[in-house]
Amino acid sequence: MSGQDSKRSARRLGAHAVGVGARRRLRSEAGFSLVEMLISTVILLSVLGTIFMMVDPGQSMSRAQPEVSDMQQRMRVASDMLQKDLIMAGAGTYSGSIAGTLANYFAPILPYRNGATMSDPPLSYFQDRVTITYVPNTASQTNVRDPMPQPSSEIKVDAQPGCPAGDALCGFKEGMRVIIFDDTGAWDIFTITEVQTDGLHLQHRPPNPDFSKAYSPTDHARIAQVETHVYYLDQAARQLHHYDGWTNDLPLVDNAVGLELRYFGDPNPPLLPRPPLGTPNCIFDAGGNPTLPVLPSNGSSLIELTQAMLTDGPVCGAGTNQFDADLFRVRKIAVRVRVQAGLEDLRGTNPAGQVLFVNPGRSNSSYRYVPDYLMAFEVAPRNMNLTR
Repeated sequence: MSGQDSKRSARRLGAHAVGVGARRRLRSEAGFSLVEMLISTVILLSVLGTIFMMVDPGQSMSRAQPEVSDMQQRMRVASDMLQKDLIMAGAGTYSGSIAGTLANYFAPILPYRNGATMSDPPLSYFQDRVTITYVPNTASQTNVRDPMPQPSSEIKVDAQPGCPAGDALCGFKEGMRVIIFDDTGAWDIFTITEVQTDGLHLQHRPPNPDFSKAYSPTDHARIAQVETHVYYLDQAARQLHHYDGWTNDLPLVDNAVGLELRYFGDPNPPLLPRPPLGTPNCIFDAGGNPTLPVLPSNGSSLIELTQAMLTDGPVCGAGTNQFDADLFRVRKIAVRVRVQAGLEDLRGTNPAGQVLFVNPGRSNSSYRYVPDYLMAFEVAPRNMNLTR
């Protein structure tokens, strides 16, 4: 082959090589086909969907968990307050000859609201409210010295031993809420408006025009500082309220949707208050015989006291402070409190046969699903089972 032919062959080979390289570069720079784009889009959407499915529960749970914690805190407040005051119910005087639990004189737990305002009628019964009365740890305790007129403008009382120098009334002062009660089962709560230490007089202002009766030392009438606690459910506002029996009525827990109290008592008739022979009261006749029956118990030490038992009499007390004699039997209270999530988005619908929500909401995700929180507990008030 001549040199010229060799050169032409070399040029042809070079041109071929250039063409092959150009075609390869063009193929490498070519775009996706429609099928490839569809496949890649499906894969991308699947990955993104998986990511969002993992992220959304986290966001939902981050909304639900604070609400769960808030519900637990609200329940803790409600149960602690109720337990504390129910345990103290009936705590009475402990000074000298007037020592003893209030349960020996009148019913310190009432299944209705009793106070200076908006009181329920005597002998009422409500499962969602209770009135608790007790004497706090105080030296302000004394006896009535002279029979009171009716109506009364002042109370003459005895000086008490052990009081601070210059204070024969052991701390009774203006504005103090006190209770007067006696062996007949009568009682009244009032506010002291003036203290005359030299004369041992207590001026008073009861919530009503006057006391329910004229108290006398012959019935062992006594006076002490007192605390009253009323708990009730405001169903319209969905709030558990605490009322001090006088001026302060405040919501204790928001989004409370249930309060139920049940009472259990001694099937045997109460032994106190026992009047002197010849003088009957609501649980003893003039001969000193019990007028309340022994309730059927099937051998149980306590039985449930139904609404009928606690409203049918005999009637104890006087005036607006009357109550059913079977309340002297109370030894234990069973309490159920229910709170709900505040956000409607966290409350769902009730499954068939279940009541997870008193007020169903619109949640449709199990991750945004906070059922109502229900707590049940029992309290045996120590002062209604033992004397103080």
